[in-house]
Amino acid sequence: MAFGKISHGLGQTIGALGISAVAALTAVVPAFAQDAPAAPSAIATGAAQGAAMASGAGSYTPMKPVEGIGMPIDGAYGLQTQFSKTGEYGEWIHNIILMPIITAICVLVLILLAVIAVRFNRRRNPVASKTSHNTILEVVWTLVPVLILIGIAVPSIDLIAKQYKPAPEGALTIKVTGNQWFWTYGYPDNGDFEVISNMLNVPGAPTINNGVREVGSKPWDGPSHLEVDNRMVVPVGEPIRLQITAADVIHSFAVPSLWFKLDAVPGRINEKVLVVEKPGVYYGQCSELCGAKHGYMPIAVEALPRDKYNAWVLTHAGAEIDTGKKKPAAAAAVPAPAADASEAAPAADATAEAE
Repeated sequence: MAFGKISHGLGQTIGALGISAVAALTAVVPAFAQDAPAAPSAIATGAAQGAAMASGAGSYTPMKPVEGIGMPIDGAYGLQTQFSKTGEYGEWIHNIILMPIITAICVLVLILLAVIAVRFNRRRNPVASKTSHNTILEVVWTLVPVLILIGIAVPSIDLIAKQYKPAPEGALTIKVTGNQWFWTYGYPDNGDFEVISNMLNVPGAPTINNGVREVGSKPWDGPSHLEVDNRMVVPVGEPIRLQITAADVIHSFAVPSLWFKLDAVPGRINEKVLVVEKPGVYYGQCSELCGAKHGYMPIAVEALPRDKYNAWVLTHAGAEIDTGKKKPAAAAAVPAPAADASEAAPAADATAEAE
């Protein structure tokens, strides 16, 4: 009993000392914080966020998709309507160059087969021809396919070059990571926050993602199996550097209406530029067989005007308004001025000794 009383007394004494120490630190820290100068980056960030908030930023309501735009349509055939420059170019190559050539070749082969079947069957020609060589015919059927392939190759190579043209300096960077079985989108140019994107559950079907609501429960929801709880939001009309990787197995980030498809490989970053021409919601899916729930990791890209994009950014903790533009190298290389001559002299001496 005596030991218990002694221990209880010591505990009360230590607790009182701890409370006194905390109270002293609480009084000292605010005073120190008031005396310490704020970091320039914090000032700039605060000013940018203040300006954005003054213009009504910081609030966000997801955009409602337009039926048939940026999504598959029942009974449709052909390519989805394109909303990027590379997509429009690729669609032109497909519709104006490839399809007419393919159609002409198929019709020609069908005509030749019909002529051969009618004119050179056993009944019409009981004695078969012994011809084994025809120089003109052989030259023609060799050169014509070569010319056709060249005609297809020139615009096709140009399209490949356009698709993999590097992003301009200062382009907004978004990091896309494929996981089993969802996507994460990181925004290093906007405070380095991350968005986790899961497919919404389908009413009446088995639950795919616990804790995620059902599709159709919000007025801005798109089609089932394509809508997600958190979309990848991008600014419209700007080049966006997408850096794509995976955390586990190979995935593939693909959005048909934006003419975008790039593999997500673990341990590797693949990069490609995305430019969305018009505001809207554009859907895609993982296009690489990645496991049991491969069909349950859709992609939803929401393109917003820059002011609305900034407002969406500010809804995330620690977010910053930053277009991703870097400071010029010349400005970054200018050294900070020394406080006085006594501080500058040792630095000059150290430089001389190093030389």
